[in-house]
Amino acid sequence: MRMLRGCGGTKGRRARIPGAGPLPHGSPAALTAVTAAVALLLAACGTGGTAPRRTPAPHVTRPAPHLAPAPRVVPRSAWLDDFSRHAQPPPRYDDEVVAVFVHHTDTPNGYDCADGPRIVRGLYTEQTGGRQWDDIGYNFLVDRCGTLYEGRAGGVDRPVTGAHTQGFNHRTTGIAAIGTFTAGAEVPRAMTDAIAALAAWKLGPADVDPRGTARLVSSNDLSRYPAGRGAVLPALAGHQDGYATTCPGAALTARLPAVRAEAARRQGRTASTGTPQPPRRVLRSSPPTVGDNEADRRWGT
Repeated sequence: MRMLRGCGGTKGRRARIPGAGPLPHGSPAALTAVTAAVALLLAACGTGGTAPRRTPAPHVTRPAPHLAPAPRVVPRSAWLDDFSRHAQPPPRYDDEVVAVFVHHTDTPNGYDCADGPRIVRGLYTEQTGGRQWDDIGYNFLVDRCGTLYEGRAGGVDRPVTGAHTQGFNHRTTGIAAIGTFTAGAEVPRAMTDAIAALAAWKLGPADVDPRGTARLVSSNDLSRYPAGRGAVLPALAGHQDGYATTCPGAALTARLPAVRAEAARRQGRTASTGTPQPPRRVLRSSPPTVGDNEADRRWGT
């Protein structure tokens, strides 16, 4: 078996010529074997005698999402007792949250904040009893002292499909301000700050600017848009943006621009005006099926 010097200038390392035994010098077979070995050696080492270096792929820097810290949320166990709880199907989930809808509960304003759990439990009972929904429709609720409550089951840190804005429950989260905030009503600063904190946190993973817009697809003809039609709505919207209603009331609606600005600040964004979000992958691009409509009816959507 014949040997040739290896590449890279290393001493003592030789390349084997596969299948080559002792051959007469100058014979055609010897020349053929040597030519093949040299070709193999050049292919492995390159013509310069050193191993070729791979050019590293350029490093692409992706902007980090604007994440906000999670606010404190009172869990369901604090307001839902065994007497009120009933069996319900498993939660449904979307891929992400790209918009937040703000509501009001249309209930009295002069409550003691210590009564928050009782009020939330009453809303749960009314929606699951009187309306025969499977669970409370809102993903979150907030009282006038700024205390946030977990609403619909499924996990506060997950994109739970709610039942709060008919036609636009997919890829959104709904927060209800406990009280009635029609024209002239006082909207507590603690309440709006809590809404901003929640919106900043929930929109952060999808890197949605609360001052911008979100592209959604209606799932119900009873919304402001026919089922299957796309809609560009505020990323932090009022209920009335997606459904024909006066909710969340004129007073709270008037505060939403300030809430958007505060949510953006909590995400670490600059003070510049929000710009529309780039088109994002939508969860649905066609009208809902019969099964979807039945599910929407059961879930109050």
